[in-house]
Order: sequence, then structure tokens, then C-alpha cells
Amino acid sequence: MDGLQKRLNESVQLKLSFTLSLAILVVAAAAGIFSFLSAFDEAHELQDDVLRQVAQLMDRQRLPPAAPANAAGPEGGDDASRVIVQRLGDGGPALPGKEAGGTLALPATLVDGLHTLEVGGEAFRVLVRTTAAGERIAVAQESDFRNEIARDGALRTVLPFLLLVPVLLLIVANLVRGMFRPIAALSKEIDQRAEQALHPVQDRHLPIEVRPFAIAINRLLARVGQSMASQRRFVADAAHELRSPLTALSLQAERLAEAEMSSQARERLMLLRQGIERGRGLLDQLLALAKAQSAPDSPTSPVSVQGIYRRVLEDLMPLAEARRIDIGVEGNQDARVWVREVDMIALTRNLVDNAIRYTPEGGRVDLSVGVAPNHAVLCVRDTGPGIPAAERERVFDAFYRTPGSGQMGSGLGLSIVKTIADRTGAEIRLDFSDQATQTGLSVTVLIPMEAAGRIDTGRTDAARPR
Repeated sequence: MDGLQKRLNESVQLKLSFTLSLAILVVAAAAGIFSFLSAFDEAHELQDDVLRQVAQLMDRQRLPPAAPANAAGPEGGDDASRVIVQRLGDGGPALPGKEAGGTLALPATLVDGLHTLEVGGEAFRVLVRTTAAGERIAVAQESDFRNEIARDGALRTVLPFLLLVPVLLLIVANLVRGMFRPIAALSKEIDQRAEQALHPVQDRHLPIEVRPFAIAINRLLARVGQSMASQRRFVADAAHELRSPLTALSLQAERLAEAEMSSQARERLMLLRQGIERGRGLLDQLLALAKAQSAPDSPTSPVSVQGIYRRVLEDLMPLAEARRIDIGVEGNQDARVWVREVDMIALTRNLVDNAIRYTPEGGRVDLSVGVAPNHAVLCVRDTGPGIPAAERERVFDAFYRTPGSGQMGSGLGLSIVKTIADRTGAEIRLDFSDQATQTGLSVTVLIPMEAAGRIDTGRTDAARPR
């Protein structure tokens, strides 16, 4: 009982359904009992009218009551349904009993009217009447038979209640579920939204009672959107403001490198320039993250993944050559995806940049694209140390870097990739490139098929340096 009460308190829909169902059952039970008793009494009244009509017929037609010898009726008849008509006082001991087709032993002192009497261990309904000729007659019938007929009639009256109440309960449950369906749809819509989807919910189709709740949600979404926009503006403005002093420091460091200095000072200057370059890279990543987190416009046309690969490789080829990394695109297949070009470039560039930086000198980085039944599949594989399974969830956090990596970086690359993937509905999977040695990193990006289409192209122009 406590469990049911707890569930009722937790669910308005269940509480409303339970309350309405209970009210329907109580009203139906009361109405059924009232209808049964009313029909039962009405059936008895009709049966009493039958006795009155028989007595009136005997009086008008001046028909004598049947003699005991002829009172048995036709063979095979139902004795319980037989109406017995006799002169009052004829049921003496010398006359045949009722079971033998005779009369009932009724006392001659009965007054005119209806009586319920017990004769020979059986109950009878008896009507006593004085005819116009002054003769007193009794019309009787078994009470058990009368009650059986009355019960059958009353049950037929109540039967529609018994059949319709379960149907009514199902209709009520369905109606309650239907009334709460807009709320469930609203909850599902908000739950399935991406982090950046802060547009107002539609409240036109909602009931008036729920509409204020939707309006409050829209106001909250507007405040959250303003807060996030302010945060992104702050990050972008701070990055822009810091760019100028870092650029000036970089120029001063370059000019200082031309001056005469000791080897120890030159070593420290090199460390300073590396720190400045790292700061500039961090600012660039912060700006890229702010752009990735901003609400973008919808793509106007599909972009070629192979085209994106070529542009990214053109930018990063010097870095790959400096580290003697064998980098290129595998296969000739291409796919066109309905994603903004700037997002595809940022996503691919960060994946390839990470692969180059974390792959040892003389390693290999492979890019590929394919089409699965429901997705376009982008893959970047390298021969670096890989990412342990325990770290694969955290590497998407901003500023998080895998312990012991030893590489310069901001820890924002995969965070930017994750932000763009979530916004475009893509899925990212991390795995080892070489399962046998548990080394290398394989990053697979699956773009839903509704956002991708397949095309056939010739061999890729991205040559692999040898």
C-alpha cells in the first residue's frame, strides 16, 4: 500500500488515472446495485400484476377454479412456473397436495390482498380476492420461480454496466495518457537537444495549463543563451586582446635572437620563444573553441571530405615533413556531408594535428573516408602511443592532456572536435590502431546518413610523401 501511495504521489498521470478509475468504479457499483434492486422489485411487481390479472379474468369470465383432479396440467410441464387457482379453503387434508397437482392448504381466514406464505416447506406468493358472486378465490405461484425470473431480469439490466465499465476505464486511461502526451513530447524534445540548441520551444500545441511552464523554459533558455554568449565573447575578446602582446613578445624575441649572447642565454631564449609559441597556439585554440561553441548557421551545400583532407594536408604538410611523418589519404572513395565547411576543416585539422604531434618521428598517419549503411565514416589513424581505454572519456575535456605525453599543446584539440561532433550529430570512437600491440590511435567520426551522401571520385590528389 505504501508503494502504491508513493507511486501516486510521484506521478500526476498515475494519480489522475487511479482517481478517475476509482470514482468510475464506485459510481458504477452504486448505479449497478440500484439498477439491480430496481429491476428486481419491478419484476416482482409485474409478477404480482399477473396474479391480479388471472384473478380478474376468473371473476369476469365467471370461470370456476380447476378441480383437483384436473389441476395437474399438461404432461412434462414446469410445476414451478404453474399458477395455482383455487377456492379459498379447498386445501384441506383430503385434497391432493401441490406435488400431486392439487391445491394448497391455505387458511380460510386470509384477508383479500397479496401474501407471502410458506406452505409445505415452500414459499408462495398468494393473491386472495372476493369475486362478484361472493366467492373467495386464491391465485398462487412459487416464490423461488418468481425470484429466479426477477434475478434474471435484473442481471440483464446490470449486464451493460458490467460490459461497459472496463471499456470506460480503458478510455479514461487512454484519454489521460493522451492529455499528458504533449508534456512527454516537450520533455523528449528538450532532452534530445544539443548543448547549443537554445532556441525556444513551441508552445502553441500545448494546453493552456502547461503553456506557462513552456514559457518559463523559453525564458530560462534565453537567459542561458545570453550567459553562454557573454562567456564566448569574453573568451574571444580575451584571446584577441592577448594576441597583440604575444605577437609583440614574439617579434622582440626574434630581434633578440639576432644579438650576440652566450650559449646559456640563447638556450633560455629558445625556451622563451617556445613558451610564446605555445601561448599563441593556446589563443588560436581558444578562438577555435569559441567559434565551435557558437550557434552556427545551417549548411547551405554539402562539402567533399576528400577536398577537406587536401586543404588540411596542405596546411600541415610542413609540420609532417619536419617530423618525417609519412602522411596521406588511403583509398579513392569520397563522401559529401551536410556540415559547414569551416566546421569540417576545424574538426579534421585538429585530428590530423594531434596525430602528427603525438606520432614519433618516422611514424605514419593515414586518413580515409567511407560510407556505412547509415553513416559517412571518417578515420584518422596514427602509429603513436595511443590513448589508454581509461583515459578516452577525459581526453575530450577542455585543457586535459594525457599524463606522460611529453608534447606541447593546449589540451583543446579533442575538445573542439567533440563540440563540433555533438553539434552536427556525429559520433566519435577511439581505439588502438594496432590491437595486437595496443599502440597507435584510431579516431573514427561517424556522420549520420541524413547529413551525408555518397559520390564516386577519381584518385585523391593528396600525395603521400616518401
